[in-house]
Amino acid sequence: MRALTLLRLRWQRLGAMTDEKPHVNFQAPATLLKWPSLNNRRRDDREPYRVAEGTLEFCIREFMSKPAVTRELYDIRTAPQPPLVPPIMDVQHIAELVRFRDFL
Repeated sequence: MRALTLLRLRWQRLGAMTDEKPHVNFQAPATLLKWPSLNNRRRDDREPYRVAEGTLEFCIREFMSKPAVTRELYDIRTAPQPPLVPPIMDVQHIAELVRFRDFL
C-alpha cells in the first residue's frame, strides 16, 4: 500500500512542479524475477531467479499474465527512472504504473 501512495504523491508533486508530463521509458531493459516460495509465501532466505528478460513493457506484460494470487512472488528490476520508477518494482508499484501508463 505504501508504494501506491508514494507513486501517487510523486505524480501529484511532479504535476504541481512542472507543466511537463512525467515520462517513463517502457523500452528500458528490465528483468522479471520470481522469489522461491513455500506455501505460496516468499522465501527471503533464497535468491530470486530470472523468469523473463527484455523491455520494461515486456516484463510488465509477463508479470500481469501471472495469476493474481502469485504476483506477490515477483518483482521487476530495471534502471531507475526517478521519480516514478525505482530499481526494484514490487507488485503494488507495478499495478500503479500500469494504471498510469496511458498518461505517461
